[in-house]
Amino acid sequence: MSSETHPAIDARALRDTLGHYASGVTVISGHDADGPIGFTCQSFYSVSIDPPLVSFSVMTSSTTYPRIRETGSFAVNVLAHHQHDLSSQFAQRGTDKWAGVDWHHSAAGNPVIHDTLMWLDCEIWAEHEAGDHLVIIGRVRELSPPEWHRSEPLLFFKGAYRHLRETNVIAI
Repeated sequence: MSSETHPAIDARALRDTLGHYASGVTVISGHDADGPIGFTCQSFYSVSIDPPLVSFSVMTSSTTYPRIRETGSFAVNVLAHHQHDLSSQFAQRGTDKWAGVDWHHSAAGNPVIHDTLMWLDCEIWAEHEAGDHLVIIGRVRELSPPEWHRSEPLLFFKGAYRHLRETNVIAI
């Protein structure tokens, strides 16, 4: 790491710049003695195939993640294009985030939201502090079956929900 001094980065400018990176939208969910818990998360990605690892980031001020941490496991629900209301619902504090949400338990007991694009059930593998966020790495132990993957993803780009348009699809 460089020890040279860097100019301060304006937080709003950083948010606006990073907003040009399209991301999928997920709900990270868990279940404890008080019932289902969850929060909206855009910072999710694949880490490794062998072993099967994924990661998400959550603010250190989150009141939901500590409850998930205590259980040692979580599910990642990747939202489908029509689920922007769920994204907003799970982003709210102090409300019943599960009101009106159709879901079932994974084999490990974590909430899997109905009609998502796909889901993964994970055990917490590692947790790292990173500024005002925690980086959580989870080992995948169950995943949605192939027939589950039948819709398009919900995307977030430049501060708004977006949908894919199939104009020029290039297979890689």
